[in-house]
Amino acid sequence: MGPQHVTAEAAEALRSLDRVLAFGKGEDDPLLAIRAEVCRQYGDPPLVHVPDPPRDRVDPEDYPAAVRTWHAARVAALRSAIDERPGVVGMLVWGDPSLYDSTLRLLDALDDVAYDVVPGISAPQLLAARHRVVLHGIGEPVHLTTGRRLGEAIAAGHDNVLAMLNRDVDLTGLEEWQIWWGANLGAPGEQLVSGRVGDVADEIGTARERARSADGWMMDLFLLRRTPR
Repeated sequence: MGPQHVTAEAAEALRSLDRVLAFGKGEDDPLLAIRAEVCRQYGDPPLVHVPDPPRDRVDPEDYPAAVRTWHAARVAALRSAIDERPGVVGMLVWGDPSLYDSTLRLLDALDDVAYDVVPGISAPQLLAARHRVVLHGIGEPVHLTTGRRLGEAIAAGHDNVLAMLNRDVDLTGLEEWQIWWGANLGAPGEQLVSGRVGDVADEIGTARERARSADGWMMDLFLLRRTPR
């Protein structure tokens, strides 16, 4: 999530690179600055900004199709950046490439590109550490989903739900549930809130804005646990 969470294995990999590619919404994208700092501290490979193609984010009628269109444009942008000059290239994945991230799908679409994955720190792992909580009860499962599909998880009867990729999440009807929430984990604007949903929902809204104001961006996730019945 930042320079402090780079593992020894990842640091060694960074020092072996000729350059690092990073998608960004512009040269002033604050997430590019964090990636640049990671590079600076571990071998200082040049960070190359790859303009991120636009994406339909206003609840498109066919969400999977909209994402596939975006992915195809990203693959084309990566192909151009990789072909620009030869060498060993790296990409810094924000969080964990196995959870709601498209990087590995994009690389798989580049048939002639061989790559390795170096694991790091995941956002759910960091959330649990910050709140000093286990993500599930004894012998229970935990359900990972997105804010978009939170209602489905609740309706399906899951008691421990971890939601990522949240925009405006409706917690109506969950007032008696317990929540462990975090935003911008590992960044200067990190925010943490926990408690009964009915007691802290407004506090979470305020904390989201504090994170955005401090860092220029906001990414959050949370664990919801049903009160024992």
